[in-house]
Amino acid sequence: MNKDQLATVARAMVGTGKGILAADESSSTIQKRFDAIGVDNTETNRRDYREFMFRTEAAMRNHISGVILFDETIRQKAKDGTPLVQIIQASGAIPGIKVDQGAKPMPLHPKETVTEGLDGLGPRLADYYALGARFAKWRAVIDIGAGIPTSACIKANAHALARYASHCQQANIVPIVEPEVLMDGNHDLGRCYEVSEAVLKSVYAELYEARVFLEGTILKPNMVVPGKKCPTQAKPEQIAEFTVRLFRNCVPIAVPGIAFLSGGQSDVEATANLDAINRHAPLPWAITFSYGRALQAAPQQAWSGKSGNVASAQKAFLHRAKMNGLAAQGRWTADLEAA
Repeated sequence: MNKDQLATVARAMVGTGKGILAADESSSTIQKRFDAIGVDNTETNRRDYREFMFRTEAAMRNHISGVILFDETIRQKAKDGTPLVQIIQASGAIPGIKVDQGAKPMPLHPKETVTEGLDGLGPRLADYYALGARFAKWRAVIDIGAGIPTSACIKANAHALARYASHCQQANIVPIVEPEVLMDGNHDLGRCYEVSEAVLKSVYAELYEARVFLEGTILKPNMVVPGKKCPTQAKPEQIAEFTVRLFRNCVPIAVPGIAFLSGGQSDVEATANLDAINRHAPLPWAITFSYGRALQAAPQQAWSGKSGNVASAQKAFLHRAKMNGLAAQGRWTADLEAA
């Protein structure tokens, strides 16, 4: 393990005004996205879609620090034969890779899951490093409902995250640690805080036991938000207050950065909430974004599978990347969004 290399890459992933593009949708997930815009889910269409984002020079160079890729994508070449990884690297962004194999039902724990993918992870990471990946991602999924999450589910997922992180660092790959407390359901802001606190405390206890070098990690958490079905929704200032309090209680200051997932938030909600959190500066961590759908929904709709729409799709991608880059500095406004 090269600690200097890990720390350098981790810091670059949360550079000022930059965040991470999560372009690691599985084939089944991108099927849903393409169905919504009437595009066939073929390897060529998946490549063309991701290629136009990676070739959006102003967005990638100024607002994107890294890109999380799917196994297919890290091996793909652009239409002109250039490996997609090289296009990402040429923009100054860092290629990364999703390595988990999905959340599977947890035996004897109805409605709970544990993420799999540890088997053979070491050799896979060596392969991904050779292909250009310098960071990885593993997502644990924690749902809130009647009687859940159980402590067993939280601990099982935290332990898997720690084992994944230690494998990554042994391979000189920065682990993004992603424990996602879902925003489905009718729970309120306080219940989300309570569960998120239990999850983060368990995760950092397991990372410590696994001897993970925290300076060479990035945390990718949920914000503290009420469930989608909660009758009382929260304003950005409330979400920021609860989220910042959570991190101060749970996240060691050795962690260089926190890059939020967007969960089920709309594009603008994810941006506004990120901005509100950054207005609590100074904080001991860089606070930025690692968005998938919240960066891609608008360019996806603009593209709709037509080559003639690429320029307008790139414009939409640049706008969302720029807005989130501003939010990562606490400089976003609704007026800038509209402009």
